[in-house]
Amino acid sequence: MTLAPALFVSHGSPMFALEPGLLGPNLQALGRELDGARAIVVVSPHWQTRGVRVTGTAAPGTIHDFGGFPQPLYALRYQPPGDPALAVDITGLLQAAGFDARVDPGRGLDHGAWVPLRYLRADADIPVVQVSLPIDADAATALRLGEALAPLRARGVVVVASGSLTHNLYEFGRGVRDPDYAQEFADWVADAVARRDVDALLDYRARAPHAARAHPTEEHFLPLLVALGASGDAEPGTLVRGGMTHGVLSMDSFAFGRKAA
Repeated sequence: MTLAPALFVSHGSPMFALEPGLLGPNLQALGRELDGARAIVVVSPHWQTRGVRVTGTAAPGTIHDFGGFPQPLYALRYQPPGDPALAVDITGLLQAAGFDARVDPGRGLDHGAWVPLRYLRADADIPVVQVSLPIDADAATALRLGEALAPLRARGVVVVASGSLTHNLYEFGRGVRDPDYAQEFADWVADAVARRDVDALLDYRARAPHAARAHPTEEHFLPLLVALGASGDAEPGTLVRGGMTHGVLSMDSFAFGRKAA
């Protein structure tokens, strides 16, 4: 049985939409492997809710949930079809896994979803359903969320968990540029993913170098655990190189269920 891939993609800052860097073309190449996919389900840290919510609209809009960026960024639109029936199915899977899950009939796609999807599927030709991240989620909860979504892959649904491999915006906003610590953290994660060391990744805040500095808050790291949970034990994660932007934001990403590029 062929499974649709499970992906962790780094979206960095909203400027990634205008500045593709190294990751943009690599996501475009990866997106060509999604031909024939039935749909994409995407989890983003920019939609956090009590319980889990699932977009149920047939035409999800583009949410510009940021401020202070260049005007061309606000003119961008990403308008794929939704899939209300799939949203109901996803809600059932999540409820069966013990989550308080409900359909949100009006929610669109936040920038954590649409920015990387513009590279993965620029034509917006695959239906997209977004799943929220529980506001009280920890690493174990994120892994369990991914496990609940895993059966979708056998039905041709791609699981995209969008976060950022490093995400210290406090330092970024103050002009701190220290790529060494960020790269050490990124390298540790890449090694743990390659070895599929689930225990280490669950305990990353204690085991990874500079973890608290790389992620002062956890929400942008947790999508990696979602992608890991959606993947199988025999599926090693392959690195999708994204490089280091602004001297501190690692854009490295991972794909499960595909051959190495």
